[in-house]
Amino acid sequence: MYILVVNPGSTSTKIAVYNNRTQLIYRTFNHDEKEMAAFSTVLDQKAFRKQIILDILQEHGFRLNDIDIFIGRGGLVRHLQSGVYRINDDYIHDASVGLNGEHASNLGAILAWELARAVNKEEMAYTVDPVVVDEYDPIAKISGVPEISRVGAFHALNQKAVAHRYATETNRPYSTLKLIVAHLGGGISVGAHRDGRIVDVNSALGGDGPFSPERAGRLPSYELLKLCFSGQYTYAQLKKKLIGEGGVYGYLGTKDIRDVEQQIMDGNKKARDILEAMAYQIASCAAVLEGWVDAIIITGGIAYNRRIVELIRQRVSFITPEIVIYPGEDEMFALADGVLAAMEGQRELVEY
Repeated sequence: MYILVVNPGSTSTKIAVYNNRTQLIYRTFNHDEKEMAAFSTVLDQKAFRKQIILDILQEHGFRLNDIDIFIGRGGLVRHLQSGVYRINDDYIHDASVGLNGEHASNLGAILAWELARAVNKEEMAYTVDPVVVDEYDPIAKISGVPEISRVGAFHALNQKAVAHRYATETNRPYSTLKLIVAHLGGGISVGAHRDGRIVDVNSALGGDGPFSPERAGRLPSYELLKLCFSGQYTYAQLKKKLIGEGGVYGYLGTKDIRDVEQQIMDGNKKARDILEAMAYQIASCAAVLEGWVDAIIITGGIAYNRRIVELIRQRVSFITPEIVIYPGEDEMFALADGVLAAMEGQRELVEY
């Protein structure tokens, strides 16, 4: 059973093909900012990214009709419970209009569905744990402003995947564990996992929680309000300043933590301070589970950086000595495995 997995990011397109759970192809296409700037909206990128996928399949001797299951990363659709979802017209509509915002992840399921439709296999198009998974405790949704709810977008797929991985490796059911999972990438999300649910987590895209390599994170609201009405920025300019050119990039002009590390090695004190500040903000998000934590899991691309992992460890080791590092992410396998698990009756398959 051949499975195509598509995972569009803001600056990359990841493609994988599996035979059941055996990976046959894995490719990452990185897109530079000038290349992507040619598109006015994320949806405008659809044909460009679709052609990349078709070219890769052809390069490896696959016809589109050879694919049995089509899976795309889930985007900013309506808020959902964690699960495996069959893509349908309603999903395509909500992803296309960016119901909860515009992001490259919106294209994942759209591309999977359109490729499946091209060979009359729309019923075999799926997504798993979209970025808008909502398992928050009711109290965690209260923000302080009645018109604003603390529900946003985060790395639900990888957070769930590494939590299940830890449960398997320690021979304990995920549904019995209390975990803190920090995904450190272009965006950062820190989730409190209790008894199989992510009961609180910051919105990695919408300006909540730690700043990241390219996102501003939580800001003093009064100062932000003054900036909004200063006349210095249009809405689009300010949005880009918060998401895309905020965080580490705003201070140091780079989104690559390897570049920051090199600046530190070269004696740049500002770079050291910014990295420490990011670690400080990440470590401050650990009080939801009332001191009862089985493990703290650090994952994502930045988890390869020993300096930032150690800075976080120094601040959180009093909570639990069990600090586990799963660097990188395995979202492609998590997508394929989730759908196969549903077909095997181990997970529920839900119509969107």
